[in-house]
Amino acid sequence: MSQFRRSGTPMVVCAPSGTGKTTLCKRLLEEFPRIVLSVSCTTRVPRPGEAGGRDYEFIDKEEFVQRRNAGFFAEWAEVHGKFYGTPLEPAWKLLSSGQDVLFDIDVQGASQIRSSLPGARLIFILPPSLHELERRLRARGTEKEEDLHIRLSAAVRELSQAHWFDAWIINQDLERAFRELCAAYIAATLAPARRPGFLAELFSGWNADAH
Repeated sequence: MSQFRRSGTPMVVCAPSGTGKTTLCKRLLEEFPRIVLSVSCTTRVPRPGEAGGRDYEFIDKEEFVQRRNAGFFAEWAEVHGKFYGTPLEPAWKLLSSGQDVLFDIDVQGASQIRSSLPGARLIFILPPSLHELERRLRARGTEKEEDLHIRLSAAVRELSQAHWFDAWIINQDLERAFRELCAAYIAATLAPARRPGFLAELFSGWNADAH
């Protein structure tokens, strides 16, 4: 009996910039080898320490538009003037093989993933307050004042969409937020939809043994 056979879990994590999403997602990937990060395509330039193929596939705008028009992406969005998109076929292959996939994307993309990958679990990471979010962004020291205001305005728009997500995690304490993210991930992998046909196999095996 193949009770251990399962389909992969698509898990989407969204958050405004400066909320701690990247740190939490990296820790989740380290803690659970069964989940892998979906590598998105983007038209922005690499940041220090980023590598093509590991963090993003870096392409120009013309190539991105061609792929988008060809239906290559499960979701795509324009954020701060740059394009981001999640390749659909690689995600489907991983999920079909039983691999869980983490999508680190924005709210626009999360809405599209709900349609293109049914059963996706959507998690929203929130700051404890907008004042704390502003403090964290300023503490990074990487934003000009104009860019800071753009990010804060975007954060307000994103937070206004949090109501349709499956779970909220408030990142006031990093360790607690990480434990809650782990719990949300484990719960998602235990959903009956992740083991289609298991009950039928279970009863089939029992009936065979009974005879």
